[in-house]
Amino acid sequence: MMASNSGLQLGVTLFSFTNEFHSRQYTLEQLIAKVAELNLGPGIEIVGFSSVRGFPVVTDEFAANFKELLAKHNLKPACLGLNADMYKNPNKPMTPDESLAYHEAQLDATAKLGFPVGRYQFLAGTDVIHRLLPKAERLNVKLGLEIHAPEHVNSPIVMQYRELYAKENSPYLGFIPDFGSTARRVSPAFISYFRQLGLPEALITLAEEMWLSKDDPNNPTAKIPEFQARAKAAGFRPVDIAECFIVFGLFSRQQPAAWREIMSQIVHIHGKFYHFNEDGSESAIPYEEILPVFVEGGYNGYMVSEWEGHFLCDDGGFAKVQKHQELCRRILAGCGAQNAVTS
Repeated sequence: MMASNSGLQLGVTLFSFTNEFHSRQYTLEQLIAKVAELNLGPGIEIVGFSSVRGFPVVTDEFAANFKELLAKHNLKPACLGLNADMYKNPNKPMTPDESLAYHEAQLDATAKLGFPVGRYQFLAGTDVIHRLLPKAERLNVKLGLEIHAPEHVNSPIVMQYRELYAKENSPYLGFIPDFGSTARRVSPAFISYFRQLGLPEALITLAEEMWLSKDDPNNPTAKIPEFQARAKAAGFRPVDIAECFIVFGLFSRQQPAAWREIMSQIVHIHGKFYHFNEDGSESAIPYEEILPVFVEGGYNGYMVSEWEGHFLCDDGGFAKVQKHQELCRRILAGCGAQNAVTS
């Protein structure tokens, strides 16, 4: 099943196969071949520093071989993940000029590998992105800021970039929604993980209840001090309390409809997922509500499947991505989306 040339098209980030790659079960070339074999494209996203030896330096030979490999398997470059790495030296953060040079080198690599979008991070800062924009325009590469939980479309830091974008009014500045920002509960994958660690059930329940509380639902990290205080007062160990902090940073409760505010500036999507219900739906992220927002909003571009469960277990990612794309195709077919139909 191939995607159409317009509308929301499916793909995958190789980040989903971190366990396979880090355990050396697959090389980069073998991962790409497996993606094609399982029909998980056509869009491909990679993270520069984890996928390309020597990145951001990309040799002519590597670039040519990479493009030939994608063409051979009828896959398309969708997005390249860039890093900010402001604290490579923990004792001395990069200066703005150093960060600009760091991003320029990665942008050159993005263009050389044929990716139309470079995903950047909040730590880049609006000044660096402002100065990077002319180069992005020359290279014909869009810069996409990933809006990742705990942030959302109206977070103060996101608003800084929205203001920059409004001022620049350039089609080369955009956003990359991550669906972890649009969750309805803490993923059961994390609850299972906490139980495997042997954390007290009452502590897990406290974390879940506080995440679900109506107090400041769009700012889950603001709940951490209260969670810490209540857990400490209840006598839980600091090391166990610290394990639970992650749920306040990886999931937030923005309503799916909020993505409409920035729809015209969305250049790529991270279809984050962790766990499925028995009926095949995602347990914490309401895809049946999210995907219609993008179809109805006229989004044209890739949504890559991003399984982040390798943080929690040693499972392989291929079967999970297959299940995720089956879910997405069912929902898209129900929306009448063209890319849900075999071409």
